[in-house]
Order: sequence, then structure tokens, then C-alpha cells
Amino acid sequence: MQTRTTSQSKTTATEDPSEVLSASLLSRADEVLLPVYARPDVLFVWGQGSTLTSADGAEYLDFTSGIAVNAFGHGSGIVERAVASVSGLIHVSNLYHTAPAIELADELVSRSFADKVFFANSGAEAVEAAIKLARLHAGNKERREILSFEGAFHGRTFGALAATDKEQIKAPFRPLPEAFRRLPMGSIEALEEIGPRTAGVLVEPIQGESGIRVAPAEWLQALRKRCTETGALLIFDEIQCGLGRTGTLWAHEASGVEPDLMTLAKPLAAGLPIGAVLATDRASKHVTPGCHGSTFGGGPVVCRAGVEVVRRASSPELLAEVRRKGMVLRDALRGTPGVTEVRGRGLMVGARCSAPAAAVVRAAFDQNLLLVPAGDDVVRFLPPLVVTDGEIEEAVRRFRNAIERAEQGAEQ
Repeated sequence: MQTRTTSQSKTTATEDPSEVLSASLLSRADEVLLPVYARPDVLFVWGQGSTLTSADGAEYLDFTSGIAVNAFGHGSGIVERAVASVSGLIHVSNLYHTAPAIELADELVSRSFADKVFFANSGAEAVEAAIKLARLHAGNKERREILSFEGAFHGRTFGALAATDKEQIKAPFRPLPEAFRRLPMGSIEALEEIGPRTAGVLVEPIQGESGIRVAPAEWLQALRKRCTETGALLIFDEIQCGLGRTGTLWAHEASGVEPDLMTLAKPLAAGLPIGAVLATDRASKHVTPGCHGSTFGGGPVVCRAGVEVVRRASSPELLAEVRRKGMVLRDALRGTPGVTEVRGRGLMVGARCSAPAAAVVRAAFDQNLLLVPAGDDVVRFLPPLVVTDGEIEEAVRRFRNAIERAEQGAEQ
């Protein structure tokens, strides 16, 4: 039999070369990549809309959107247009101005509470910058405290990790930065802990990692009042819930509350790495050259992509569709056996399951449906904002099969 030979393996004429290449690469993954993620054995090579295609040609419904990154789906064209528009000016550093950074900052300022913007490369970097801005604003060595809340997730760099409420990812790296404390989320009485030592209070209007927990509007209003009374800066982390994900451009709009600082990242550049801190003039009044910076933050390509993302995410028609489709998804999940609670807003939805979330997500993967856990018993649905009703219906059908299989596995 005739054979074709590669550097890694021999392939018979009847074998699919793409499958051999996929197996070859996957066999190398554990050897060359740090094992910080427990990935399944699949190699994705193409995406369009809500669908990802693997090297062996299998199609998967992607209801993770790259963990809330690909808001306009795979293959949206946003990145390609951004690269084409600035192809002669990929990087010049932040020593100099470029038009895309100014344009994106202007778009963000004109559509928010903010007066100024700082660009970084990730959500964790944005959180680190916000923490520094809060302490810089305090200007008092006794006023260093950063408060966050139970269930919080703000990132894995040291400052962001110190504000995160997830002991298993914190323990190996202690000691962490000092003057970080957590309060119960939703407790108005606990807000009295905000005082003269508090530089900033960091909160997700909707917590993603800990189970799609929506902060009550009246509590956010009380939090805003207490921060104003004490002079602490209120920092909203909208890295996952911002930019149209919840059916309004900003998740905090539902509460009628505005922060002093806000962090953004995930969907802002349509899959390219970016982070941002939005700030009022009051919160950023002590910023001077050299107090913070970033070599790559706010580069021309990512900012050009960001301009299109912000404009599209601001569309009233799109936001109305996100709200409608979110209701369709939540209503369908409420009728699913094995789902004990459905929560969230827009297309940021959590389904509490009777089976362990990790088992349900694995079973969903076997159904060619991509989901992500949010705590021990909640499965997160983060489809592209352009998902269709038919895709929602199909995803729920596969999810029901996944729960049934996960429950059967738990009984064995």
C-alpha cells in the first residue's frame, strides 16, 4: 500500500491527513505547553458565527464565545478590517499618539460616565491599573485598602488575585499584596466597613466565575452612596458583563449607578488582546507621566477593532435583540429537567444544575456543545450576541441530553 510520510508519523492513503496532523499536534501539547488548562483533545481550525470546526471536520456550537470575547461571533471580519486599515502602522509604542487609540478612547468616553481612558492588554492588567489609580487618588499612606466581595473574580496577576475570592488559586502564591479585604455581596449593613482606610471598592455588577450572580440594584445604589460619603472610589469590573452582553451597553445601567472607574477587556477588540480602564476626571486627577504605562496597550490594530466593536455593541437594535434572545434562552432552560435555577441578564446566563457543572460541561462537549462552568453547580451560557433563535433551540436540546448523561454518570 502506498504511504505518505511526515516528520511525526506515517499516513496510509486511506487516512485523513488533517486527522493525522491534529493527532500529531495534540500529542505535542502536553510536552510543550504549561498545563494551566485542562483541555479536551480537540484542535479547532475554523470558526464562523456560533460554530467552531475541528481539524477532523466536526462542528461545535460555541456557547462560550471564547469566554465572552467573540461577541460578534467567529469570522466577523472585524479583525481583518482592522489589520487592513492600519497595515503600515502595527506598533509605534505609547511614546507617540496614533489615531485609533484616540478614536477608541473618544468612543468609550462619549458612551459612558468617563472622561479619560487607559489602555492595557488584558482584563487582569486593567484591574491592576484600576487598583493603582485608586491608591494614587487616595494620596494617603493610611488609605491603601481595596475592598471586593465574596464570590469575586478579578484576574490572576497579584493585585487582581488578592481581590479575588477563590482560595484554591490563591493559596500557592501567598503572601499576596496586603490591604485587601472582602465583604458579603448584597449586604447593605456590611457597607459600613467602607471607611477612611478604603481607597477603592471593586465589584462586578454581575459575577461571572462564581455563578452568574446579579448584584441587586438597591445594593449597588447603597454602595455608590457609601463610597461617595467616604471618598472611596467605586470601581466596576465589566470585563465579562460589559459591552452589550447583558442587553445594555454597560451592565451597571440597570441599576442607575455610575462608577468612578471601570475595567473592560474581553470583547472590546473582537478577539485581539486588549484591556481598558475608564476614569472620571476626579478619579484620575493625580495621574502624571510615568506613574503607569504599557508598551503594547492601545496599539493601532486592537484599537481600530475596538472602535467597530463599541459602535456595533451600542446599536439599540442589537441590544434589543440581546434582551429578547436572552429571554428565549432563559425560558427554554427553565423548562429543562435537572435545572434548579436560571439566572442572569441578556446573553449572560447561568443554569444551576442538579449534576456537577464540570460533568455537565464534559457531557455537553460530547454533544458538540461548548459551555463553561461557573462554580460547582452552575453552567454558564455566553453565546455570541448574534446567535440565532435556531442555534439557541439546538443548544438547549444538546444541553438537556448532557444533563441527562451527567446525572446518569453520577448515579453509577
